[in-house]
Amino acid sequence: MNTEPTKTTPVSELGEFGLIKYIAEAFPAKNKETIKGIGDDAAVLQHEGLNTVVTTDILVEGVHFDMTYCPLKHLGYKAVVVNLSDIYAMNATPKQIVLSLALSSRYTLEAVEELMQGVQLACEFYGVDLVGGDTTSSKVGLILNVTAIGVAKTEELVYRSGAKEHDLLCVSGDLGGAYMGLQVLEREKAVYQESSEIQPDLKGLDYILERQLKPEARRDIIALFKKQQVTPTSMIDISDGLASEILHLCQQSEVGCRLYEEKIPIDHLTAQTAEQFGLNPVTCALNGGEDYELLFTIKQSDYDKIKSSGEIHVIGHITEAQEGAHLVTKTNQ
Repeated sequence: MNTEPTKTTPVSELGEFGLIKYIAEAFPAKNKETIKGIGDDAAVLQHEGLNTVVTTDILVEGVHFDMTYCPLKHLGYKAVVVNLSDIYAMNATPKQIVLSLALSSRYTLEAVEELMQGVQLACEFYGVDLVGGDTTSSKVGLILNVTAIGVAKTEELVYRSGAKEHDLLCVSGDLGGAYMGLQVLEREKAVYQESSEIQPDLKGLDYILERQLKPEARRDIIALFKKQQVTPTSMIDISDGLASEILHLCQQSEVGCRLYEEKIPIDHLTAQTAEQFGLNPVTCALNGGEDYELLFTIKQSDYDKIKSSGEIHVIGHITEAQEGAHLVTKTNQ
């Protein structure tokens, strides 16, 4: 057995410009819209005849992620995905990202390389280019800021404000899994802190752990819309929990809604784990967040086009604003 310590390289050995060059070489541009990527004062993008859609998100160590149980490769992947999810929520196509990093002195070049491997995997899987960013030092650990840039035709753009009375309220996938994955990780962290001899008990929990550590953006749902020629009347991604996102849609569309508890899609492992923690699975789905599924409304006439997908669930319908937003539980139907 090789017991020699792994050699690590301080980031300071490369310096800021050396680190940027190191990253740039790993991310050659692949999209024709990327005229100029990393290496100048600004990136140059060309989106002729299309609307440019821009979103940004910041992840802070100790606030949004915990390095005790969050692999750097997964973190890099997730940092990209959470931004692409916002682009897809506009019914747009992501094309480029910009990444800025603030690193404390405990992060070595090897750590940065692992982080960037996750970024690279996400870029390759979703077909986006890394075209720029910034690096600086940090006194509070690791901070990542990703800006995503996408494109869409004017007639295809979908906002939060377009829901109309009688529209169907729909969601992709299932909900609450990411929250329960976080609960498991926090439980095992607490056990480890009490005794480092005890190994984490994660057997059979892969699905909810992946929902938390390595989520995916619902590119497939956007592709389905295009294939079936369906344009949602409103849409938002579920980052803060189903209840919060429904209220955003209702407030910005100036409508009410009826959400049916029995229609909320919850995976059996999510439900089982929630019950083991003494939690209501529906509450986890409503308030957990970080599922990165799509919540949207469609005209009733479009229902037949999407009903057989297996990944889209009708969970309610839109009402007049004065009726308010209501959860119809299994006991008060």
